[in-house]
Amino acid sequence: MEPVMARLNYVVRGESAVFNAANRAESYWPIEEHVVPIHDVRPLTDQLSFDSNGFVLVKGAFSTDTPENQAELKATYAREAEALITRLTGADKVITFGTMLRTDAKEAGDGNLPAFGAHVDYGARTVRDFTLDAMPQEEAERRLAGRHMLINIWRPLRTVERSPLALCDASTVSRSDLFQSEVRGGLGDAGRRSLWGFNLAYNPDHRWYYAPRMQPDEAYVFRLFDSDPDAVQFTGHSAFDDPTSPEGAPPRQSIEIRTIAYLS
Repeated sequence: MEPVMARLNYVVRGESAVFNAANRAESYWPIEEHVVPIHDVRPLTDQLSFDSNGFVLVKGAFSTDTPENQAELKATYAREAEALITRLTGADKVITFGTMLRTDAKEAGDGNLPAFGAHVDYGARTVRDFTLDAMPQEEAERRLAGRHMLINIWRPLRTVERSPLALCDASTVSRSDLFQSEVRGGLGDAGRRSLWGFNLAYNPDHRWYYAPRMQPDEAYVFRLFDSDPDAVQFTGHSAFDDPTSPEGAPPRQSIEIRTIAYLS
């Protein structure tokens, strides 16, 4: 299958950005637009791994029942995410945070819109902050002294017909492509302290993937940070306008969660 050619918003190389998730008009995110090939990931599903690509595509790991109660939906997703990350990494402990529902429906508020820009959510600074929030300081320092990694899980709540999520093979991302991003008002909390991650500057070596018409029983699991500096990490990702989307396609509905896995 031929890749789709689609526009992705990169950051201008050398520019640090401020992204106000709660009020996007107040953001400073200097964009450099590039049309890139985005490949169908499904033929490669059995070949993908965290260590080679920074992400995997899993099927059947989550309940596809969607309760109307959002608190129940998020709680179930968190339990299932913790179990999946434990299984995939062999971690001694896994914490979850930042469960978010996303949609590009007209009535959506800024905080719930997809992000149309190539980015890596968070790095070591924010991983440390959430670790210290989640456990006593002595345990947190012990966990942070060992190997640990930040892994996101993203899946649709119904078939994705527009605004799909694309992932960049982390093995094609150079550290020199990463530029600091401060996220204000992130994860559904306008008053939250700043979160710190990266935006991607364009590199022709980047290789992008997506799952056309992604289904609710499929999920991306992608690594954003690893305390092992030699590990493949920094999986860039972005929503994009799919040129093959049918006219009048229904809004994208998705759920995502962040996890930190601590290895023994």
